[in-house]
Amino acid sequence: MIQLQDVSFHYNKKKPLFEDLNLELHPGNIYGLLGRNGAGKTTLLRLINGLVYPKSGTCDVLGYNPEDRHPYMLSDIYFVQEEPNIPNMSILSYLYTYAPFYPKFDYDNFFKMLTDFGLEGGLNMEKLSFGQKKKVLLCFAVATNSKILILDEPTNGLDIPSKSQFRKIMTEAMLDERMIIISTHQVRDMVNLIDPIIIVENGQVIFQYSIEEIASAFVFEMQYTSSEPTGFIYCERVANGYQTIKENTTGELSDVDIEILFNAILINKKEIQTVLKRRLSK
Repeated sequence: MIQLQDVSFHYNKKKPLFEDLNLELHPGNIYGLLGRNGAGKTTLLRLINGLVYPKSGTCDVLGYNPEDRHPYMLSDIYFVQEEPNIPNMSILSYLYTYAPFYPKFDYDNFFKMLTDFGLEGGLNMEKLSFGQKKKVLLCFAVATNSKILILDEPTNGLDIPSKSQFRKIMTEAMLDERMIIISTHQVRDMVNLIDPIIIVENGQVIFQYSIEEIASAFVFEMQYTSSEPTGFIYCERVANGYQTIKENTTGELSDVDIEILFNAILINKKEIQTVLKRRLSK
């Protein structure tokens, strides 16, 4: 489990990035972490990993204080950064250098995923394309069998077939005792993958609900009209009309459009939260 309680953080005594932030995450979920540029998503991931430290408050990861960088915690958490530092060595050298730090590492699964991505162990990592480097690290991350996987913009640099393969790998990697956190702007790449959804804004978690809870509270519909429709919580102009969100008063279920939901929350957070609380209390 991950628990942040009353966490505050700032860089160089500037305005706090986080102030009294509270967050609790549990195994068995692939959390989608969303937010505007500069909202602090990457910093939040770095706090969880112990790469930066809270100015106040507490952070607990698997029973450890991440700031201590305890070896047992580090062996059960793996962080793929958006722009990772890649050493000048072959994939195989990387594997045999770093895999021993993870006692549950699955070498067979690593080679299987690597082959599925069309890569070979003898390739020099520094000479790979950005997308290929991401593939290697994603394979390594999953193969660690660590309890916590943290991925920052994992689909950046991946082509369309590789994004499909990534979703397959993540689905197969999800176990009841494992937690995956994916921070992304590419929500279209995460359809049917991330759940629950977490949104950070102005130093706080302003939204944390499961897809099931969202679908039970709202109906997402396409309105094929040239004029802006009325009577909806949110509507957004698209090529053939308007994407809309309305309160689910009939119990019908629709596919949750995460991108539309995110935009709606930033514009109309109060009403979205009010409807959620009302529908979920019934």
